[in-house]
Amino acid sequence: MLSPSRTIGAFAVISGLALALLSTHVTAQRAVGAPAQTTPQAPAGRGQGRGQGGADPWPGMKHLLAVADVQSGYHHDSISHALATVEQMGRRSGLFSTMIRTDSQLVTNTPIAGKDRYEGRAVNARVLPFYDAVFMLPSGFGTMSEQQKKELLAYVHDEGKGLIVGHATGVAFTNWPEFAEMVGGYMDGEFLSDARVIVEDPKFPGGDAFGPAPFMFNEQHPVLKAPYARDRVHVIMRLDPSSLDATNAARRPDGDLPQVWAVQYGKGRVFNTGWGHLDATWDDPRFQKMMLEGIKWAMGLTPGDATPRPFPGK
Repeated sequence: MLSPSRTIGAFAVISGLALALLSTHVTAQRAVGAPAQTTPQAPAGRGQGRGQGGADPWPGMKHLLAVADVQSGYHHDSISHALATVEQMGRRSGLFSTMIRTDSQLVTNTPIAGKDRYEGRAVNARVLPFYDAVFMLPSGFGTMSEQQKKELLAYVHDEGKGLIVGHATGVAFTNWPEFAEMVGGYMDGEFLSDARVIVEDPKFPGGDAFGPAPFMFNEQHPVLKAPYARDRVHVIMRLDPSSLDATNAARRPDGDLPQVWAVQYGKGRVFNTGWGHLDATWDDPRFQKMMLEGIKWAMGLTPGDATPRPFPGK
């Protein structure tokens, strides 16, 4: 048996040899160019619309791009909560994954060239074709280029993808009339109050979220103007003008005050709600159910008839 001193000496020799071998291995790895830290590789091409992101990290799920393009407009206090709520709805349902962006950079089919250390590489992890639908809460003229605008219109109209838009969208992109045609109209004004809501189509996905009967709802309600028209959109819910004060009831002399509607835009589907100004709205389980079903319809997961119908009257 080795004495304690010899045992310690032998252990030191073995440890030294191990460290030497490890050092030699690391040196050899560096000599052949092996990276010390993994970095994203430049995309070989658009492929399946994955950009430089590689394999799909959410296999078996639909993909939603959530965008709040408000750099040139009013940033509602509820926007952050709205984006986070939609992301959680997707996770809880297991139906879709959400990538949240405050800007509209990923609304593009084109790799975005990087700068500085990313020179010569694309910096957008995904491109538009990767997503099954886009959820937007824009305000102002937005930051999209003319090319991006063309690609978004084609994404829905020609490629048959989905678009979901919420509160304040009616005052966004007012310098882009094609957008208003796609989402169903611009907003002429809005008012915050309790109002009775009539469910025009409880059979449409999400139409029964509050129940088929009329219900009272407190929100900032939009009033639409052209290009809104009943022969262009499928109204799901509208306000009952008899529940409003005289000033707000007079905002639309014809009494047509839609709040939730759908548009069949070419091959694609657009789901639009004027509500969402308040945090409490996004916390309402009924509203969440309506939005989830609307997103599913826009993604093509659920069938629904978006054929325009005439105004039933007051």
